[in-house]
Amino acid sequence: MGSTSAANNGTDGVGRRDLIKRSAALGLVSVPAMGFLSACASGGGSDNNEKAAAGKKTAQNPLGVNDTAQMEFVLFDGGFGKEYAEDATKIYAKNFPKAHVKFSATQKIQSTLQPRFNQGNPPDLIDNSGAEQMDMGVLVGKNQLADLTPLLDAPSYDDPKKKVRDTLRPGIVEMGQFDGQQVWILYYAYTVYGVWYSQKALDALDEKYPETWDQMLAVCEKAKKKGMAGWTYAGKYPYYLPFSLYPMIGKVGGREVLDAIDNLEPNAWKHPAVKACFEAYYELYRKGYVLQGTPGLDHIQSQTAWAKGKALFIPNGSWVENESANVIPADFNLAVSAPTGLDASDKMPFGTIWASGGEPFVVPAKARNGTGGMEQLRIMLSEASSKNFTAKVKSLTAYNGGTDGITLTPGLKSGVAALDKAGQNVVNPRLQDWYVQLQKEKIGVAGLGEMMAGRLTPAEAIKKIQGFADEAAKDSSIKHYKHQ
Repeated sequence: MGSTSAANNGTDGVGRRDLIKRSAALGLVSVPAMGFLSACASGGGSDNNEKAAAGKKTAQNPLGVNDTAQMEFVLFDGGFGKEYAEDATKIYAKNFPKAHVKFSATQKIQSTLQPRFNQGNPPDLIDNSGAEQMDMGVLVGKNQLADLTPLLDAPSYDDPKKKVRDTLRPGIVEMGQFDGQQVWILYYAYTVYGVWYSQKALDALDEKYPETWDQMLAVCEKAKKKGMAGWTYAGKYPYYLPFSLYPMIGKVGGREVLDAIDNLEPNAWKHPAVKACFEAYYELYRKGYVLQGTPGLDHIQSQTAWAKGKALFIPNGSWVENESANVIPADFNLAVSAPTGLDASDKMPFGTIWASGGEPFVVPAKARNGTGGMEQLRIMLSEASSKNFTAKVKSLTAYNGGTDGITLTPGLKSGVAALDKAGQNVVNPRLQDWYVQLQKEKIGVAGLGEMMAGRLTPAEAIKKIQGFADEAAKDSSIKHYKHQ
């Protein structure tokens, strides 16, 4: 979903994330998004963007980049900032001194790039994240993106004996696929989603992180008596709730329940595991364990309240450490845990977590210098660039390594430990990149947001969300995807 925050504190966006995405008004996600997607996906506009001639392939230039062609890179200016990307463009410029590198960063990906997609002259590389993230499913379905297989099969930046694909974390390549073998997206960050908290605050309650829901309610009750809410979340962007709710559903019912939801199967949302988890979360609202006013808070406001000790737990992605760095106290001892389950009857063990690629990078099919865009990604997937990213933004990358010699921050260290504990019990729901509008506006805002604000019961929310999913499944204008 990508990182999200505003100005130096984050962005308006996951994928981050992007994914998340997010400080922009929801209107930017809905009506303009549809206008963009219909225009962009149509492939309309004049194709006046003549392709740069291919360069000569050499050991130092395995993709055959034209060493005099301009390479344009547009980055989502989110919770990860832009310094890491600027550093990587300097390496590109050094390697191709005759080429002009044009770099820019924006929180308005859709607004900025809509006209250029329509006119057939998009940039060469895009970090497609934030509240105005372009719908990946639509872009793929309408042939707007280049297949990144040439990049993945190229020699890695550090070791010519290894392909780029062989240096990536498990699941990164598969995440970029929608159907078939083509890879349309390279998720650069590696995000750990879960329940984030202050270990110091939990220790002050003389409690350990709760593994069952009865234990969760007991911890929240204890916090409440101390004047601290159990939970808060991005109330204005309640599609953050799935960061802990979806893996809980997988833990309770098995990963096949999440697959059925992703596949838009009939009655997938009516599975007993979904019902049980919705009722569990609703109990947080019903018992008064959610910070008062949370439905009116955006991601920055909720994270700030949490960092100030007004709430114990918050569902989020690992970008939160960097995004909230200016408000998290030095002795906070940031930690993340896999979601609490129901009880011993859960299908998957405690530790089951959602971890996957974040910050989706794409090369447009009509980019003038798409090969240059891929080369920029190849540079970013080097060990040095990966270490630079991790050191500066407190997050892992898709590169499988890059932490040697780096002093890990508390949140990052906790995230690595959570991944170690999960082992093979890592789930990766695909709704947020297959069906962006369904996930954000309908399931998130109109379903979960209304339920957690007390305006829908769990049964009503499930019925409403199943209806949204059924509509999407029947919509012939939407490209549909399924787990292979």
